[in-house]
Amino acid sequence: MRVERALLVRINQTPEDATISAEMLIELAELVETLGIIVGDQLEVRIRQPQARYYMGEGKAMEVLDIAQSVNCDVIIFDNAISPAQQRNWESLAAQKMLVIDRQEVILDIFGDRAQTKEARLQVELARLEYQLPRLKRAWTHLNRQRGGGAIQRDAGETQLELDQRIIRTRIARLKRELTDVIRHREIQRKQRMTVPIPTGAIVGYTNAGKSSLLNALTQSSVLAEDKLFATLDPTSRKLQLLDGGATVVLTDTVGFVRNLPHRLVEAFKATLEEAVVAQFLLHVIDAANPSAPAHAETTQNVLRELGALNKTTLMLLNKCDLPAAQENLPHLQRLFPDSIPISIHNGMGLDVLQQRIKSIIERGSTPLHLVIPHDRYDLVARIHREASVRSEHAEDDGYHLVGIFPDRLLPLLKDYHLSTTVS
Repeated sequence: MRVERALLVRINQTPEDATISAEMLIELAELVETLGIIVGDQLEVRIRQPQARYYMGEGKAMEVLDIAQSVNCDVIIFDNAISPAQQRNWESLAAQKMLVIDRQEVILDIFGDRAQTKEARLQVELARLEYQLPRLKRAWTHLNRQRGGGAIQRDAGETQLELDQRIIRTRIARLKRELTDVIRHREIQRKQRMTVPIPTGAIVGYTNAGKSSLLNALTQSSVLAEDKLFATLDPTSRKLQLLDGGATVVLTDTVGFVRNLPHRLVEAFKATLEEAVVAQFLLHVIDAANPSAPAHAETTQNVLRELGALNKTTLMLLNKCDLPAAQENLPHLQRLFPDSIPISIHNGMGLDVLQQRIKSIIERGSTPLHLVIPHDRYDLVARIHREASVRSEHAEDDGYHLVGIFPDRLLPLLKDYHLSTTVS
């Protein structure tokens, strides 16, 4: 069935839930529109407690169905997670004339459209199949309508369903093996990079907060940066040469987070998000112009906690501070995040402060030195430029003089070349 128009439904149980319904429905609308589906209407349904059959009572379910039909919708999309059985019950109530899906399926479809690398495609397919497996029966409802109760027709339908389940389970097992190989290959690449240990940082944050734009602004690269949810799925790394002769840093843009991100996607994308786990520091980008910025920041921190990356040194960046809405939100956000840095990628505000803060992080565990490197050791000079922060340098008869901040890990290599431990 070609889906063109949707009714969005958010179910609330308590008054506290109702306070966030509007923004959750707005976010769901943005997700749906990312797939090219028109939002026909949005609806909040309040219930006392969930019902097994339709999540809500049958009377309310019929009201929702009537509204969907009145605005010519061909799909009902729930912001809440609905079970496979509830999904089938809703479609039976609609006499199979309307699809019923939830937020998880929308996100899976977006990820399927946007994944580019082999690893991301494998991860998305794995998550999609694990989501579809318990819902396979829905795909065979046409057999239920066709068969008249005869044993042969019933067995045929059940055999086909069992066959499809077996095919999907086999494919899931194969995908897991392929992913293991891809992850192992990437770990080898990471170990090779670590033989020349360049400081690394990961850019994290809620989707559409400006992570890719920040990477582009800092590194003068051209990573895709669109005003869309989940514009970037695959991790992208670029080198940043810090200001004032600072060290080179590798920054990695990661997939954006979203509230109620399906757990299976967190699991499926753990390999991608490992960049945040192994990074030396994190840049947490927050859209300061968004009234839900505190909730977005909490969502990001919850996912980082699940990944075991919450204890990383983290710089909180309040982005889009050139917008009037951000100026209104800024005092509250700065109280919540006292050490945060107000920035604007649009006009460059705060980016120099950010670079200085990154430089300070890297220089922890470093020593100021004045070195004299022999003229026949320019390989060592090249390594110093990659891994240290050089403030000044010049050649003299006795060797190549470098003044700067040097990581302590390099000190054993440089012990014979110290001229001074005082940098003027």
